Amino acid sequence: MSPLDTPISWLAWTGIHVTGWKLIGYTGAIMFGGRWLVQFIASKRAGKPVMPRLFWYMSIVGSLMTLSYFLFSSKQDSVGVLQNLFPAFTAGYSLYLDIKHRGWHRDRADH
Repeated sequence: MSPLDTPISWLAWTGIHVTGWKLIGYTGAIMFGGRWLVQFIASKRAGKPVMPRLFWYMSIVGSLMTLSYFLFSSKQDSVGVLQNLFPAFTAGYSLYLDIKHRGWHRDRADH
């Protein structure tokens, strides 16, 4: 058993079974879901729909974190792997296109 599969003892009083892998999975899910808040705020500021680069970074990190949870934890769920593999690939490709099209140091006004 991996140390990340061991329940976190200081959370035992809650009755919730939380492991290191679950914390990685939770963080990834929050990151992946939180990207929509970033997109909403950027669009509200711009007054039009925009996709900030942070959206793609959060997509990649969130997908890879939840993907690692489904791959390496005791869960090892193929549905979760497939569910997170495709978004990681498409977000990576979208980030590549964004950098290729706008460059690394794009204008802040051009979201």
